[in-house]
Amino acid sequence: MLLSFRAANVRSLRDEQELSFVVPADETSDVARAVELSDGSTVAVYPLVGIFGANASGKSNVIAALRMMREAVLGSYAQWTSRQSIPRDEFSLDVKSATETTFYEADFVLADRVRWTYGFELGDQRVEAEWLHAYPKGRRQVWLDRDAKRAEPFGFPGERVQDRARLAKSTRQDALLLSRAANDNHPQLTPIYEWFKLNLWDINPEVERLEREGYTAGRFLDERYRERIEGLLRVADLGISGAEVEQRLGERPIVRLLHQGEGGEPVPMDWQRESFGTRSWFALIGPLLRALDDGAVLLIDELDASLHPRFAAEVVRLFQAPWSNTRGAQLVFTSHDPSLLRSPRGGRPLEPGQIWLTQKDDTGATDLYPLSDVGPGTEEDLMDSYLAGSFGAVPRVTEGQIGRRVLSARARETGRD
Repeated sequence: MLLSFRAANVRSLRDEQELSFVVPADETSDVARAVELSDGSTVAVYPLVGIFGANASGKSNVIAALRMMREAVLGSYAQWTSRQSIPRDEFSLDVKSATETTFYEADFVLADRVRWTYGFELGDQRVEAEWLHAYPKGRRQVWLDRDAKRAEPFGFPGERVQDRARLAKSTRQDALLLSRAANDNHPQLTPIYEWFKLNLWDINPEVERLEREGYTAGRFLDERYRERIEGLLRVADLGISGAEVEQRLGERPIVRLLHQGEGGEPVPMDWQRESFGTRSWFALIGPLLRALDDGAVLLIDELDASLHPRFAAEVVRLFQAPWSNTRGAQLVFTSHDPSLLRSPRGGRPLEPGQIWLTQKDDTGATDLYPLSDVGPGTEEDLMDSYLAGSFGAVPRVTEGQIGRRVLSARARETGRD
């Protein structure tokens, strides 16, 4: 389970920014889960957080930073060896940032209830720092302390890590030790690597939709998932009663959704005739169910990009409700849709601590902060206040401003003619 994530010098995240699932000690929550730790204490953790903000405010960059940390862990040992430099995407509006390191850190809990903190700093040519801390009894244990500036970069305080000398000798300066250790199935460090491998799945509406359609279709062929997939299709109120999936050897599955025809008879429709929204919802169902079944952390960029607000609200409900999210799955999503801040009957689908806002300063750097820091009133309509700009993170556009600029530009062009 992910507790928090921090990053700096990644795209528009110039300064260190933190995204946290942990309920602040001075707040209460009706939706948070009590996660028991190995020292007997508990921590209240949200099942999901949503990131809202204006266009180009950096919402997607938070998702991208999570994805890039995962990619670094999984690929630094095998994939970076053929590159001339370490892949980074540092803040580009400040020349100084190109010479500074890129920073990532994640705080999470494994299945054995032990809390871990893992992070690293990347330069262009080498891993400048890497660290791993465990909290099996509530107090920090330093397992790895790597600093490229030292004569002996790798330190293993407490000598808890097995095969220390071999790992230190065989880890390239441009690779993470965690990636190197997992390559040999290291008994202590591989579970940390596996956490990144099995979590932080990134779903982007513009990328790999066809693959997700195929994945959902493949799940539909399994009797264990068919009923749930059909149920999610029906609950979305698309007029769909079910689906047919035909698997042909060496080809993509052929999907036909069954629509209610005259007399109530199901009528299969060719997949290419389905709306983009329907196909996007179908493509999302497979990854959603897998995350819920595995208790994984799912990342969805622009949840509302191709989904009706009712679909997006259903996704939120699936992760929020204990009856559907029984294994501690988590969701991080970005959205432009303020309707997710208010239920149709006036309630709050998300608590203030689950709502994170992004806003760029005058230098183009993103500031990420939870709505709970703003201190909205207990009865305040979050959607109305958000749209009114009370919390920041909305476009700085006055009514009619865009139209006036278009007319002004047209007048100038006409004058030049």
